[in-house]
Amino acid sequence: MPARSRDRVLDRRALNRALLERHLLLRRRRIAVPDALERLVGLQSQVPRDPYVALWSRLDRFGSSALAEPMADRRALRMTLLRGTLHTVTGRDALALYPAVRPAIDRVQHVSSPLRSAIGSVDRDELVSAIRTLLGERARTRADLAKALAERWPDRDASSLAFAMYLVPIVQVTPRGIWGQSGSPAFTTLEAWLGRPVDGTGDTGALLLRYLATFGPATVADAQAWSGLRGLRAAFEELRPRLRTFRDERGRELLDVPDGALPDPGVPAPVRFLPEYDNVALGHKDRGRIIPEGVVQWTEVGWGGVLVDGFAAARWRLRAQDGRATLRIEPFGRLRREDRAAVSEEGERLAAFLAPEAERRDVRFGAFDPGTARR
Repeated sequence: MPARSRDRVLDRRALNRALLERHLLLRRRRIAVPDALERLVGLQSQVPRDPYVALWSRLDRFGSSALAEPMADRRALRMTLLRGTLHTVTGRDALALYPAVRPAIDRVQHVSSPLRSAIGSVDRDELVSAIRTLLGERARTRADLAKALAERWPDRDASSLAFAMYLVPIVQVTPRGIWGQSGSPAFTTLEAWLGRPVDGTGDTGALLLRYLATFGPATVADAQAWSGLRGLRAAFEELRPRLRTFRDERGRELLDVPDGALPDPGVPAPVRFLPEYDNVALGHKDRGRIIPEGVVQWTEVGWGGVLVDGFAAARWRLRAQDGRATLRIEPFGRLRREDRAAVSEEGERLAAFLAPEAERRDVRFGAFDPGTARR
């Protein structure tokens, strides 16, 4: 579709700088962790360490206790939300976001083979009600839940039935997710964890406005990829009088909130280390605004990403053993001398954050093998 005369065209670099600014990655900010979580609409959290790395790269003078304390007192929590994946959010956002993204969570769980094969063997509503009661009584691991379900349905595949827990608003309870602590993943209901009910209706329009404020300007397809929801075009059409529009270099319409930041595309972007999973790289269907064409994405288990001049340029992994911590960095291509030095310096700071107890910390560069990374 050709660009309309009233729509300003934003190139890849302009979209990159808008995304970095809105994601607190152009400069570290001095704001409270709960405020940052809500501004970012949650942090991807399949890996318990990831939210800490994400916040360390975004907040000035961030220390692990700044997130660990809200997790411990339940102002922040980890639960299944966007795209049916685990996110760290505030308690307030948990209650607001879950009803809006629940259709996406339900769809993800229904296509999973264990649940799909088992859900038809029992009454769905009865199963969900039983799980809600069991998890509301006390936190349980999925194995514990399966054992309890087997007592009720002894002739069914209880292990598969237990996957229906994701059809209930559940929290992965602490101490898992608290810095320096661990434990088997155990779950309870959101209502039990917060002591407040979950509103049954979701505000899709409010969700999309928050998405655009943090990830815009963006297409409808981008918003669907971020949320896991489908059929959002009608919801965006209702919002259109409240939005401004742009075009990308391919002529696609980009929607945005009226006051969304659009920095000068020439503003410098500092080196930033991202965790293994970060929504700044997962929030669009077209990830070209942060992952250059031809670059293999850093989705390999155990590796995080490095931004140089705002774009994916390397991956990293920390190994700590016997009092020594080694941060390995593998550039996707050749780095300029000054960029390599900046990556090394930021890497040293990250290693000090992640392994403060190490007697020795090293930053080492290695060759990247694209055959070891998944697209």
